[in-house]
Amino acid sequence: MKFEPSERLDPKAKTVWRISNVIWAVPLLGAGAFASWFARSVVEAPLLVWTLPILGALFLAVLSIFVTPTLSWRRWRYEIRPDEVDLQRGIFWITRTLVPLARIQHVDTQNGPLQRRFGLSTVVFYTAAGANRIPELSAPIAAEVRDQIAALTREQDEL
Repeated sequence: MKFEPSERLDPKAKTVWRISNVIWAVPLLGAGAFASWFARSVVEAPLLVWTLPILGALFLAVLSIFVTPTLSWRRWRYEIRPDEVDLQRGIFWITRTLVPLARIQHVDTQNGPLQRRFGLSTVVFYTAAGANRIPELSAPIAAEVRDQIAALTREQDEL
């Protein structure tokens, strides 16, 4: 029986995810406010009806900014083993992915402007089935993880 992966993402991941979710929440709140205005002014709906869109949008925004980043960070784990990369992620539905090193074709690191601001990077490794990611690692650790996966992949190719 395999145990849960041991490595965690950088704690700054929570902050990056919160900022990303704020950017996502602004248009959502705008849409909720517009729907509330429309229900109140144009349709002349009762108080309960015209407050629901903005309250729903506000609830989703608060949930995505303050709750889900912490829960996601707690669940996101990874481990690089001699024969596979083990990834675990999710909040309510936990996804566990085991990627055999023999299937990995190449590996690289990526980072966007927000990640660079916080010194984070994402390790991306590719198989014929698609890309897998280990997000929000500190840049030096991401480089180590990338190099470790690449070295282990070369060893698998030599076998």
